[in-house]
Amino acid sequence: MFEAEETQWWYAGMRAISLALLSPELPARPDSVRILDAGCGTGNNLRHLARHGRAVGVDLSDEALRFCRARGVAAAKAELLALPFPDASFDCVTSFDVLYHRWVADDRAAVAEMARVLRPGGVLLVRVPALKMLWGAHDEAVHSRHRYTPGEVKALLGGAGLEVVRVVFGNSFLFPLAAARRALDRVTGRHGSDVSFLPGPLEWAFRSVLRLEARLVGRVSFPVGTSVFALARRPRVRGSVGASGYNSAMETRGR
Repeated sequence: MFEAEETQWWYAGMRAISLALLSPELPARPDSVRILDAGCGTGNNLRHLARHGRAVGVDLSDEALRFCRARGVAAAKAELLALPFPDASFDCVTSFDVLYHRWVADDRAAVAEMARVLRPGGVLLVRVPALKMLWGAHDEAVHSRHRYTPGEVKALLGGAGLEVVRVVFGNSFLFPLAAARRALDRVTGRHGSDVSFLPGPLEWAFRSVLRLEARLVGRVSFPVGTSVFALARRPRVRGSVGASGYNSAMETRGR
């Protein structure tokens, strides 16, 4: 992941779609925006989120946090079920391909915890793998627990008291290839992750396809895809309290 996240077609394309959905929802002044990436992995997304605000991450993996330090991004050790921040600490929370993982024993509780640290009016962007029919060797290799439908994701967000803004499929144009690959894996018994670099022309072509999706996602909802993206907002309430305790929480746990 550390070596692939910036340029490999899937990571680059998924990031483009994520930011296309998220950027219009963020305030115009980046210096006033506080962003949490919940389950930040090796930290590359934090570098991109930092263009939109003050971004910090949490992850449960010590190895992932070592890579975050190597990238020079702010991250602390924590699990999604116990985020080390006060209520209403962030304008935006992201979670990219985390809720599906076997380490997340209760996805409803994890979404509720992310909603807790959102300020009123703040936004949550979640990305998860889609559709049980795509289950294959990659899911086993990356310790998947579940692949989601849009309806399941809507229910998770609504159950946490969030207002659902958009739920869309992603990686839709390449869905036929992905479905064929997973079917072939089941026939051949192939094992291992799909994360790898393709020959240069294919990398360029697949990355270009996903960037096209990113340009369309603001006005088009595709009928199927390999991922589900969901954008939700914490309802505004009168007399809400600002993000107190944010700095001290990060300093206590170390960046």
